[in-house]
Amino acid sequence: MHLKFLLIAGGALLSATAVQAGGFQVTLAGQKNNGMGGVGTGLALDHAAMFYNPGALAMVRERGVQIGVNATMARQAFRAEAAGTNYDTNQRQLDNTVTTPFNLYAGFGPTEGKWRAGIAVYTPFGSKLDYADGWEGRFSLTEIDLASIFVQPTASYAITDKLSVGAGLVIFAYGAVNLQRDIPVQSPNGAGQFGHIELDGKADTKIGYNAGVYFKPTDKLSLGLSYRSKIDAVVKGGDVTFTNLPSSPLIASNFGATKFDVLLPLPATFNLGIGVTPTEKLTVGFDVNYTQWSEYEKLEFTFDQPVAGATTSSSVRDYENSFTFRLGGQYQLMDALTLRAGGIYDISPVKDGYVTPETPDANRVGVSAGLSYKFGEKFGIDLSGQFVSLQERTQTQQQLIDNNVTDRVAGTYKTSIVIPGIGLNYNF
Repeated sequence: MHLKFLLIAGGALLSATAVQAGGFQVTLAGQKNNGMGGVGTGLALDHAAMFYNPGALAMVRERGVQIGVNATMARQAFRAEAAGTNYDTNQRQLDNTVTTPFNLYAGFGPTEGKWRAGIAVYTPFGSKLDYADGWEGRFSLTEIDLASIFVQPTASYAITDKLSVGAGLVIFAYGAVNLQRDIPVQSPNGAGQFGHIELDGKADTKIGYNAGVYFKPTDKLSLGLSYRSKIDAVVKGGDVTFTNLPSSPLIASNFGATKFDVLLPLPATFNLGIGVTPTEKLTVGFDVNYTQWSEYEKLEFTFDQPVAGATTSSSVRDYENSFTFRLGGQYQLMDALTLRAGGIYDISPVKDGYVTPETPDANRVGVSAGLSYKFGEKFGIDLSGQFVSLQERTQTQQQLIDNNVTDRVAGTYKTSIVIPGIGLNYNF
């Protein structure tokens, strides 16, 4: 067994969260925003501005609390390179799984004052993948379960009635990962068999920041710029467990690790947004997100004991910086009812020949819809839904050999995702 088989599984530490955005970035942080294709940098819709652009928070006049939850339901198929071209007869289906990223915001401040403060809690990384038994990539990955919670205390100040700024500490408060895969081993009598490895660990608490500027030169136009800093996700002393291995001194010496350490960069993001309000009832937003994925060059593990004769190893990722484009709008159909729709085009940071089972990423197109309904002046409900289709992505064994990344599997991935969401808000 080669150590490279461990590395692709470890890459799943955060990569499996790529159900809504390129790489392992997730932007399901606001229910109104979700219905509008994820726009929000150039708008002051509600307290979710703490995530999208802290500078816009001072322009949100309401004080209140809002909570939202989404269900990400991914359907993924894989066809091995040697299996032919017919998906219906030769594909491997990813077992259906559901994850529930959530968001919680509380905003405060004087009704007519220039400042606003608040706290945000959201889950920008979190997923569960469970591949079918016996699939061709089982030596790379069979299962992953990831959970994370971020907390962001935020403050925003209106310098004038047209210009405001804001910032918040981004605290990576909780992160946990469990990932598993099969391993090929040889028993003492020479027969081959499959063992199993499980990596389980918790990430250290880390702190970054989120800052932004919001400018509304006229009643019909608004502009926003925000920046979320890079945070390194670090697991130290995670548990390594082997099962179903033959009992022999040689196997024991080659698979003696019980602990692992790993670091994964969560890249910085620049966000530019424009909001246009041609009428009192209609608002349109356009966002461009630029993510510095080039920080993710490799994934390196350190083990406390040898694994296949080595205690450290690295696997190439070589991501590229990428753009996401978002367009969305909302229309107030009546005093209590607002309708929303939007679209997304997301360029994958994963280059050809570098696709991994935990991040079978590709350029993606998404559409969204949503609505809000107010029950009086204080209480409201937000509904949203997104459908995201990933471009069919193929990599060959020759590409893997040429790129020196044979720690992953050759074949074609095909993925689609449905993301319904609901939110409740209360103003005081």
